[in-house]
Amino acid sequence: MYRRLARLFTVLAVLTALVPAAGAAASRAEAADGWNPPAALVQPLGEVWNHVESTYPDLYGFRNYGWDQIMANKGSVNYCVRWESDAPVSAALRDRIHAALKKQFGKWTAAMLDNGTGHNAWPYTSVRVNIVGWAVKNRATLQWTDDSVDIYTGVLDGAGAPQCAPDCGRFFHQNGDYSKCPGGAARHYDQSLWLTKGFQGGAGGDWGQRVGQEYFTGALGQEDIHIYLHEVGHTLGLDDFYDWTPTGQCCFLMNAGSATRITEFDTWMLRDFWRHLKSRYGY
Repeated sequence: MYRRLARLFTVLAVLTALVPAAGAAASRAEAADGWNPPAALVQPLGEVWNHVESTYPDLYGFRNYGWDQIMANKGSVNYCVRWESDAPVSAALRDRIHAALKKQFGKWTAAMLDNGTGHNAWPYTSVRVNIVGWAVKNRATLQWTDDSVDIYTGVLDGAGAPQCAPDCGRFFHQNGDYSKCPGGAARHYDQSLWLTKGFQGGAGGDWGQRVGQEYFTGALGQEDIHIYLHEVGHTLGLDDFYDWTPTGQCCFLMNAGSATRITEFDTWMLRDFWRHLKSRYGY
């Protein structure tokens, strides 16, 4: 009996030694793959990804995330501004909106950098944001005469909101065929910044982001236009957290209302999404 117990304890000792060794091997493999989040974030990040995989069955088959758009354009993204408002837009205001849009979108792509280098084989040190069109109901709303962007007047969606030409939109032509776009492929748009008078809160997806016109123009001087930033997170595939929070986390941008900037946890969720999708681009 004592010999049997001795053998049992020996087996248990070997198994106990193997568990940390296996964990260490997994950690080394992940580090070799460029995955090296802070130790305190490993568990909550794993919980988030497990939730994403179990919630979205077409996760790996869907091909119009912001990632897909940036990669298709080789490091850029094109925007249409949908101005669903009768408030006039001067050339100066237009340019401020453009500058803010570029700065805010750039905050997410900057989160993919480690000391100026792309994290985990991310290929771009910056992502160009091009504003190629404005959509309005009435041309007189836009108080400029230059031709720096295409202007679409009276092109309305099913609910009567102005939009840039569907023939130029990636949402409508995910195969990349813009042969009917008046300006050609170079003037296509991947996303829309949809600014709606009186709109509360926000919405976001592969088609772009929708926020209140008054909110966005009123926040042009702020460092972080946080509702817009949250909605871009959705464009890049990040989820909402209305009914649960990952272990040890409370306050981060994608947990709406709990933060007003991209936090460390948001950054690592973004990087984790890239880690799981990058193989589709050959990385």
